[in-house]
Amino acid sequence: MELESQISRLAGLGLPLAAERTVDDLLHSLPRDLFERRPYNLLLSVLGAEVEREPWGRPLCDRAWNFDTECVHGPGAYVRTAREPCRTAGRPEAFTDLRDHVDPGAGEAWIEYTAGGRRRRWTAEVCDDWADTMVVGHLMDDLEQDGDGGRRFWTRDGGQTMALYWLHPDDARAVSALLAPA
Repeated sequence: MELESQISRLAGLGLPLAAERTVDDLLHSLPRDLFERRPYNLLLSVLGAEVEREPWGRPLCDRAWNFDTECVHGPGAYVRTAREPCRTAGRPEAFTDLRDHVDPGAGEAWIEYTAGGRRRRWTAEVCDDWADTMVVGHLMDDLEQDGDGGRRFWTRDGGQTMALYWLHPDDARAVSALLAPA
């Protein structure tokens, strides 16, 4: 299936390319035939990544995020982690007064923030440089409580990387159907 058709279908389901992102941004990193060989699979994985050329730090899709769970390298790791689901949900300022404490040597980690007028503090399990996915689940829950139009996080497990998408449940079911074997 042509890459442009896949992009169009996913855009209609709530996963458009971010503004000023193009097919060329996708093809800069991977050849067209890889996207077209197994329709939607690779494209969905790549949508949560950033464009792999300058200027750096540009997500391919504003409603997707590839979360590399091996990311806790010290102070600030959970703050950086918390900002991405906010961006993905289209609410970059949803968590205020963000701060964390990460001390792998002492086996201590936590994150604090305010969401919807409530102060939150979550203790994270320390396991080398792996993020505590339970804490990420709490972040997602807080964003979903105030979600727009019933949208929620839909996830795809990719081993070390978890892809998160901000979708309406009907759209998430339609995306899942696109991935189902024919």
